[in-house]
Amino acid sequence: MRTVGNNIRKYREKAGISQEALAEKLNVTRQAVSNWELSKTEPDIDTLHRIADSLGVMIEELIYGYKRQTTIIHNHNTTQKIEEASTQGIGFGCALAMVISYVKWQSIGWAILHGAMSWGYVIYYFFKYVKT
Repeated sequence: MRTVGNNIRKYREKAGISQEALAEKLNVTRQAVSNWELSKTEPDIDTLHRIADSLGVMIEELIYGYKRQTTIIHNHNTTQKIEEASTQGIGFGCALAMVISYVKWQSIGWAILHGAMSWGYVIYYFFKYVKT
């Protein structure tokens, strides 16, 4: 199992940097770098970030030994279907709010008010979360 210390050594050697040079970049002693690489001690998160910057790697590479892959799949057809479904859901929700209001208060005025409030919320939501 690879440790943070092993990974620091691996990426330091890959970058062609000596322990002394890395220590100088980080303003620590060479013994501190040696202790990290021997897993006697571990750097704190701020130091780990500076080590990663100095070696030109990501922090996760120092922790895990490799860069985890993240794949984002964007499918235009799926996005379009989601937009269509949400539009239908919005219309249904507003109509439902109006029907419930009419049944509860027996007033078309309340039904219109609640329908308008539903659309107001939809517009607010759209501009706050969807439009960027």
